[in-house]
Amino acid sequence: MSSDLSDVLHSHALETLFLSARTHNAWKPTPVADEVLKKLYDLLRMAPTSANCSPGRFVFVRSAEGKEKLRPALSKGNLDKTMAAPVTVIVATDRLFYDMLPRLFPHSDARSWFTSSPAVAEQTAFRNGTLQGAYLIMAARALGLDCGPMSGFDATLIDATFFQGTSWTANFLINLGHGDPQGLFGRSPRFAFEDACVLA
Repeated sequence: MSSDLSDVLHSHALETLFLSARTHNAWKPTPVADEVLKKLYDLLRMAPTSANCSPGRFVFVRSAEGKEKLRPALSKGNLDKTMAAPVTVIVATDRLFYDMLPRLFPHSDARSWFTSSPAVAEQTAFRNGTLQGAYLIMAARALGLDCGPMSGFDATLIDATFFQGTSWTANFLINLGHGDPQGLFGRSPRFAFEDACVLA
């Protein structure tokens, strides 16, 4: 692999995706069109998962009815900002993701890798579904949206409300829209390379 950095993203893109991007807590009332959400998914689905297993599932809650269904599951600290956000994504995982592997990974009998080991299937689903949620954040930022990922909800209640009778289960939530910078907290510290990394 070349060490030439001439093909790296322009600094503006790095600012948009990482350096200037923030976790938003307040939202402008500007709606997010369904076509934008479809484009967002079309981007994130192209990023890698192990054996192309793609266990991430996404519920884009953007109607008043949907938000009211979500309300009882939210912690007090997340309630107002989630109700105000134009869209809240339930990032979920399909526990039976492996049933789709004959379609998604047809060149090998990948389904049997997971049906033979429930523990491996559970780890794979959670790991790759979480990864796809992170891809969603990057795709949203690339499309000019702001994000507010969060825990602080009753996953059992969300599963009962949104996923009853399915193999989907909630992982985390992401508020989406155009953030109001007046609701931002100060930037929190980050670890330096030496604090978090080892060259081995």
